Amino acid sequence: MNEAFERLLQRAEQLMVRIEAVLPQPMSAPDWSAAVAWRYRKRSSGHGVLEPVRHVGAMRLGDLQEIDGQKEKIQRNTLQFVQGLPANNVLLTGARGTGKSSLVRACLNEYAPQGLRLIEVDKSDLVDLPDIVEVVADRPERFIVFCDDLSFEDGEPGYKALKSILDGSVSAASPNVLIYATSNRRHLLPEYMKDNLTYTHTADGEVHPGEVIEEKISLSERFGLWVSFYPFSQDEYLIIVAQWLSSLGMTAADIEAARPQALVWALERGSRSGRVAYQFARDYAGTRASQT
Repeated sequence: MNEAFERLLQRAEQLMVRIEAVLPQPMSAPDWSAAVAWRYRKRSSGHGVLEPVRHVGAMRLGDLQEIDGQKEKIQRNTLQFVQGLPANNVLLTGARGTGKSSLVRACLNEYAPQGLRLIEVDKSDLVDLPDIVEVVADRPERFIVFCDDLSFEDGEPGYKALKSILDGSVSAASPNVLIYATSNRRHLLPEYMKDNLTYTHTADGEVHPGEVIEEKISLSERFGLWVSFYPFSQDEYLIIVAQWLSSLGMTAADIEAARPQALVWALERGSRSGRVAYQFARDYAGTRASQT
């Protein structure tokens, strides 16, 4: 009887160990000395972990051309944050390929020696933001939580989580954490023609947005700093092409000869952006190198 009972206890303990292994566990802190950038990932078991990014893109602020106004705003805000001064959460919006994400990475490379760190979080994992903030709250470093290409559809849970962290949560935001997000949408949520029906008109002719519109713009308004990016002109595009070709070792004569091909490249892609300029420069430099 005792032996049977002991075997039952052993099996019960083994079962409990297996169950505990698959249950969501509190997120543990990683080895912070392993990297300056981290990527939040959720395992199939539901466990959230911070994975080190071993190779951060070697983007520098000086590499980014024709966005001086935007660069000045982001750099100033980031420097204030690193120095322990008041700084804002940032929403970078506008045309695709104009340097929004690159500017955030360049700031990381610029200020990592002063204690700046970055944690990249996918939109689907924003519901875990409170856990991430809890892990880094007592660290001496300054953390940018980076959400790239952010936009929401109606009813997505990450929308409410991000809204609470930015402003309105019962707990105060940690002073060593800021949210930097990039998006092609200014208001982050889709807007429909039917939403205009919620506008109201007062007797004096003023137009006031209804509750639907107010809800859709409320998240964007919680970012203290908005920075807008615009499509490049042809001249600006060619300046960026020249900068990337120069960084890849092309001579002034090579750069001048590449101008017509750079314009055709942009025409074929229907875009004159920094991303397109970088892609052309790599293709052109690689082709010239293979011919020599």
